[in-house]
Amino acid sequence: MTRILDKAEYYEALEGSRAAHHNGYYAMFSSLLRGIITDPLLMQVPIDDHLVHRGDGVFETFKCVGGAVYNMGAHLDRFERSARLLDFDMPWSLSEIGDITLDTVRASGKADRSVRLMLSRGPGSFGVNPYDCVGPQLYVTVSELKRGFMDLHPEGASLGTSKVAAKLSFFARVKNCNYLPNVLMKKEAVDMGLDFVAGFDSEGMLTEGATENVGIVTPGSCLVFPNLDGILCGTTMMRVIELAKDNMREIGLQRVDMRPIPKEEVLAAQEILIVGTTPDVTSVRSFDGKQVGNGRPGPVGSQLYELLMDDIRGNPDLRTAI
Repeated sequence: MTRILDKAEYYEALEGSRAAHHNGYYAMFSSLLRGIITDPLLMQVPIDDHLVHRGDGVFETFKCVGGAVYNMGAHLDRFERSARLLDFDMPWSLSEIGDITLDTVRASGKADRSVRLMLSRGPGSFGVNPYDCVGPQLYVTVSELKRGFMDLHPEGASLGTSKVAAKLSFFARVKNCNYLPNVLMKKEAVDMGLDFVAGFDSEGMLTEGATENVGIVTPGSCLVFPNLDGILCGTTMMRVIELAKDNMREIGLQRVDMRPIPKEEVLAAQEILIVGTTPDVTSVRSFDGKQVGNGRPGPVGSQLYELLMDDIRGNPDLRTAI
């Protein structure tokens, strides 16, 4: 017979489950609780929050490095844009969300952290009707910041073609919490023994990775990323494009462009780059089992990686001190 827990037994059982909780969770703000929690056991979201059972929410992930949050303005702008596209009522201003975020990061007591914002439609029912919800809720979590891919794997990454259907343009452009296609893409990569996979649309054009943007360096020394109409507008991708344009001669680029990229061009690329908040700028050594370039990180990817690292660690215009 399954026992029914009273409140005291619930807390006792919760404490007994501590070993199952990740020790890299440092702090969480919950608008439902109107405060910050630092015990991972208490970092909970109601089961009837539509974020949980419908994926009805938007999110952003960014990082704090050396005691400063990097590029927070761009992330907050995209957060608001995603919320607007899904017709969320957001009762907090971006300034208020920024202040809550910084307070939560401070409460974590760490110099380097990963920060995630989530805006949910809110709790209220197990139905699909968003008007059942009591109102939107904001959750901010601060957790362990993983080391960058190239830091752990200086030889570069392996990349393959995903069989998961590309998202419809509207959903690709919204950073929403329904990430089932992304989950399946990551599963593909792990099951195939690859580091990443890249998607292609019905016309054979490059889209994006599970949580990353993908670009190429052509034999003519052009850095190219896909158009924004079918992919997420990555904050790291856009910053890398700016850095590339500002340093074209030093990097050895002829052009920086955004346009459709057929798979044939990916296969013929001198370099393939994976960019994002987590992978930073990662060079690809092989694609679909075929060597990319000379099979080692190329000059463009290597230089853009260094430029981005310098930007993250030392650009005063994009660093918000804690």
